[in-house]
Amino acid sequence: MFRFTRILFALILLWATVFAAHAAPLRMATTTSTQNSGLLDLLLPAFQKKSGIEVHVIAVGTGKALKMGRDGDVDVVMVHAESAEKKFVEEGYGVDRIQFMYNDFVLVGPKSDPAGIKGEKSVTDALAAINKQPIKFVSRGDDSGTHKKERSLWAAADIQPAGSWYIEAGQGMGKVLQMASELDAYTLTDRGTWLAYKDKLDMALLNAGDVKLSNPYGIIAVDPKRHADTNYADAKQLIDWIGSQEAQQLIKDYRLHGEPLFIPLLLN
Repeated sequence: MFRFTRILFALILLWATVFAAHAAPLRMATTTSTQNSGLLDLLLPAFQKKSGIEVHVIAVGTGKALKMGRDGDVDVVMVHAESAEKKFVEEGYGVDRIQFMYNDFVLVGPKSDPAGIKGEKSVTDALAAINKQPIKFVSRGDDSGTHKKERSLWAAADIQPAGSWYIEAGQGMGKVLQMASELDAYTLTDRGTWLAYKDKLDMALLNAGDVKLSNPYGIIAVDPKRHADTNYADAKQLIDWIGSQEAQQLIKDYRLHGEPLFIPLLLN
């Protein structure tokens, strides 16, 4: 009887330890575009069912997400700014980074297309046409991955956008799309958020396909050597699962309006 009690006590202690490890949700900072696409509503419940780990999502721009990682305010980040991600790792803030999917950016604007960018093969030529008029352009203006991409495209076009026509919103992608629609303006958006919002907007997709518009996504654990209290074990489980065939297939199969939003990079 005494031996049975000891075994029962050990099992209860083990269960309590496991439960305690997963009692606090895993904190993940991610981009508003990832959240707006609806993909996380598919992926995270599947991960929780498999692992028992709840993920608490904080949707912000890529710049802020990486800052939260640097400050130790989250355990893992999911973002889309390759150079900024690599710098985050090189500076010792992140580990176990993988690129796991991609989509693309597109230029959207008034259906009348006053800048005449529809069908233009070069995105930099399209931006030059918008600047030449000039016609209103709404920028994220928030140091997000989309904002970083937009700034790099203006630089590639040798243009420094400024003036009343160039509006820096400091908002997430969904709000920027709504603002651009109301102002008859152009904007740069990821395709996923565009597909999620397009039925609510008086806009059209006008420019896409340039290789410069590629948009890869990465996921990175915050380095526990930098922040000892980070939940690295659960972050690593999430990263491993995101790279698994199960998660990659879910990403491949996810669609809005019959169109795929993301292309998995690790699916065999």
